[in-house]
Amino acid sequence: MMNQIEMLVKQTNDAYNWTNKLLNSVPYHKWKDTPKVMDSNICWQAGHILVGIYFHSIMVVVGHQMDVLQKIPLKDYADRFMDKSPNEAAENVNPEELYEQLLFMQQKSIQTLSALPESGLDNALEPSPTPHPIAHNKFEALDWNIKHTMWHCGQLGMLKRVVDERFDFGLKR
Repeated sequence: MMNQIEMLVKQTNDAYNWTNKLLNSVPYHKWKDTPKVMDSNICWQAGHILVGIYFHSIMVVVGHQMDVLQKIPLKDYADRFMDKSPNEAAENVNPEELYEQLLFMQQKSIQTLSALPESGLDNALEPSPTPHPIAHNKFEALDWNIKHTMWHCGQLGMLKRVVDERFDFGLKR
């Protein structure tokens, strides 16, 4: 039987893998397409997920990580992918670079989670200027990271269908 850390790692990996399957299935030249029916785009969704992963599974769990802050412009991304419209957010963003940064953030998240002691999951969150909207302890923040990622994964699936084609799950028709 898995312990809580192993279960969180498995579920987090599953959420990231589904996100990546969808992102990999949409050509980069369509990442900035913003259909009126959704008022979102793949670029905004990927950036928003990236910022969410940092906040929900790293920053409030172990504090700021300098290697991440040196590699990814998180302050700009937080402004861009939290407060701006999808079209504004996608301006001057290279989708390929954004995706590489998302993959790095996912790896950092899994490394951070894997290194946590199970006994620390009930501990209070690390101090943050922005209060966590859902969580009161580290387990709840990590659990919300999975739910938040899958919420946006669903939006990615709908966007893919509108701007590209239906996602092929390999089911026979």
